[in-house]
Amino acid sequence: MTPAGALSDPIVGIDLGTTNSLVAYCDERGPRVLPLRAGGRLLPSAVRYAGAVAVSVGAEARARAIEFPHETVVSAKRLMGRSFAESADAVEGLQYRVVEGVRGLAAIDTGSQRVLPQEVAASILRELKESAEAALGVEVRRAVITVPAYFDDGQRQATRDAARLAGLEPTRIINEPTAAALAYGVTTRRHGQVIAVFDFGGGTFDITILRVSADEAIGSVFEVLATAGDTRLGGDDIDHSLAQALLREAAQSCGVSVDSFATPSARQAVRDFAEAAKIALSESTRVPLAIDFGSVTLRREVTREELERLAAPFVERTIRACDRALRDAHGVAVDRVVLVGGSTRMPIVRAAVRERFGIEPYTALDPDLVVALGAAVQGSILAGHRSDLLLLDVIPLSLGLETIGGGVAKLIHRNASIPTRATEMFSTSVDGQTGVDMHVLQGEREMVSDCRSLARFTLRGLPPMPAGIPQIEVEFLVDANGVLQVEAIERRSGCRAGVQVVPTYGLTESEVEAMERDSVTHARADMARHRAADLAVHSRLDLKWITDALARTRGQLDADYLGEVERAMAEVESFIGLATRSDPTLDADAFQNAKERLDRVSMRVHEHAISESLKGMVTPSKESTT
Repeated sequence: MTPAGALSDPIVGIDLGTTNSLVAYCDERGPRVLPLRAGGRLLPSAVRYAGAVAVSVGAEARARAIEFPHETVVSAKRLMGRSFAESADAVEGLQYRVVEGVRGLAAIDTGSQRVLPQEVAASILRELKESAEAALGVEVRRAVITVPAYFDDGQRQATRDAARLAGLEPTRIINEPTAAALAYGVTTRRHGQVIAVFDFGGGTFDITILRVSADEAIGSVFEVLATAGDTRLGGDDIDHSLAQALLREAAQSCGVSVDSFATPSARQAVRDFAEAAKIALSESTRVPLAIDFGSVTLRREVTREELERLAAPFVERTIRACDRALRDAHGVAVDRVVLVGGSTRMPIVRAAVRERFGIEPYTALDPDLVVALGAAVQGSILAGHRSDLLLLDVIPLSLGLETIGGGVAKLIHRNASIPTRATEMFSTSVDGQTGVDMHVLQGEREMVSDCRSLARFTLRGLPPMPAGIPQIEVEFLVDANGVLQVEAIERRSGCRAGVQVVPTYGLTESEVEAMERDSVTHARADMARHRAADLAVHSRLDLKWITDALARTRGQLDADYLGEVERAMAEVESFIGLATRSDPTLDADAFQNAKERLDRVSMRVHEHAISESLKGMVTPSKESTT
């Protein structure tokens, strides 16, 4: 049973996904996905902006992406913790602009403002947090948040930053496949198995090999043996490939290039169709297509065979990652393959998994829900509600230091169990050195230029000594969250220096604090912009309705009244223009008053339009009624 008062400070599990996100909770009844405030359980990972203000999150934002292609941010997870230079391959198919932000970070241009992917993720996490609070009836402050197993330190740090911006303490960051294995182990209660978790989501792919064993003192032990993957491979790539093929076909029929042919809204419409077709073709062998591009309408059927031909190179990449993970796990025999992520519903994916592992993949768990359920189980463990599970995870990429000549000395190798620590002795290369620069790196290559820079710090105050005499002991410590701390000490003099690594492409502590302060300082202005954006949406609908009604009734209205209506419409249109540009001079109260004036003035237009609609309708007389 859950201890009394356990819900006073619950730890929820959150799957922050590329396509969809969800929140779960685990108690004595087991793990369950919590409902969203807006209904359903899957929150589309989409945020629509007006300037820097998130005006809608989830299904509403996703549904209106065609109408607001530049302002609606989807698939932001692919940009998390990455520099602008690194993001070139992640922006294909996206309709919003990715630009260079602070310190070279990838940022998103929403029109008049730039937002970071961490801020987009924070809006999604905040919506999940508030949904969990509504479902559980208590404040939610802590969460276990999942990330792809192959996320590097910068991407994990970006996830922690997003959680903090959303008002959540990330109690633990765990790998998505590991979370899925926890859910599998809890629901099936199978021991003595080696499990391969094949996680093919919207934006990333991971394969993790685990051993689930029984321990008399602990209960179930989940030991990760190896992990591999690709943070630039997911269902989004298949969607984009199909969408591009359809756009090329439509453009060729007009004899023009794709770039000169398709508007951002048209591209988004084709992308939406491609995603829907991929989902439908998991069950059907063909789906109808009809997309109007204005100059041409593309009508035909899209077949499963056509989709699978486009998807084959991406599926092959997932199998190559499986080969790497199995090699790292020393060729251990796999007893069960658990499928995770929506892309695993595709028949071509299931067939490839079946062929590579020689066993039928396990599909009893919902691939969209299993990661969040496992995160909730881990939250229950950390909250002390269950002690019958032990999770032994690994780091995805090796960690080391730069050495003379631009080489990398690895102190902790990939797939080392965490928490872990490693030490190594170094010395100086120049006589009389009084300081040594330390450059911390992550990656599998041998040279600095081929690895990712995580941090730099300097060990100062060394007494001048001949080269090779100082004894500099460097210690790497990775905690259970995957957070790296590095310390260096010169043993002869006792000089010491260290750093808790904030990766080059994570946010600094001061930047996170500044964002938190700004959210409070600018709360009133942000709410006003949000209100103005909503007024603009509703006013556009009002203007369309009035314009349509005037087209039918103009001849029945006197000139003075028409002038009054048109002046009220012009005033509202000017406010819509200010809201669209996120103009800081816009007065939301004045906008509201102008909209209300238009509502009042246009009443006669509505009445005449209704009267016109009723003309010609005959009420049968008593004599004609049988």
